[in-house]
Amino acid sequence: MFHFFVTPDKIGDNEITITGPDVNHMKNVLRMKAGEKIRVSDSEDMDYLCEVKELGDDYVSAAILSAERGKTELKTKLYLFQGLPKGDKMELIIQKAVELGVWEVIPVFTKRTVVKLDKKKEEAKVKRWNTIAESAAKQSGRVVVPRVTHVMSLKEAFSYAEEFDRNLIPYEHAENMAETRELIGGIRTGMKAGIFIGPEGGFEDSEIEAALKKGICPITLGKRILRTETAGMAVLSILMFSLED
Repeated sequence: MFHFFVTPDKIGDNEITITGPDVNHMKNVLRMKAGEKIRVSDSEDMDYLCEVKELGDDYVSAAILSAERGKTELKTKLYLFQGLPKGDKMELIIQKAVELGVWEVIPVFTKRTVVKLDKKKEEAKVKRWNTIAESAAKQSGRVVVPRVTHVMSLKEAFSYAEEFDRNLIPYEHAENMAETRELIGGIRTGMKAGIFIGPEGGFEDSEIEAALKKGICPITLGKRILRTETAGMAVLSILMFSLED
């Protein structure tokens, strides 16, 4: 069943109105017809089973058949602070992070970031990344589309995470696996948790020192060195498994 997202203002008592790019996709790509069943989420916490009623020039109306609270969201908000990688790796990272239940993805410039973005390029990238997040949310049955924010400096990212309940930073020189298990195990339902991942080449020692001063906890991911596109997924996978109810 095809899945679409709308904002709450598009939801009436008995009907939902879909607008924007999804209209063209439904009409000209999926070639949907009146009477087809679709799933619609309100980007907050509600899921609707609907039946397409009318496909207009710039809207699709769908009758609400049933509604229920979404069951696919983690009750812990996980924030992935991802050091900008080279090439198209960020697209893969966003896609998989959304599938694994991330709440928000924050792209971060660090000292070893190779990618350079001017304002125009950044705006285009962020728009593209949010489109990927929405597509991944549809594919994985999410009720919420995780947001990809503007690119932050590491200092800005540290400030952004200051009020979170726990922040972790995988670091290749961290060694205490027992402490890592304890730190990850301490993330509970209802918390906000940040995960800081460096770009290719990892974090510089001075950045880890700055993280420590902010109360961010270094953790180890084992004896192997993971690529930037793997490290965040490893942490998110562990957390998803432990936090699912």
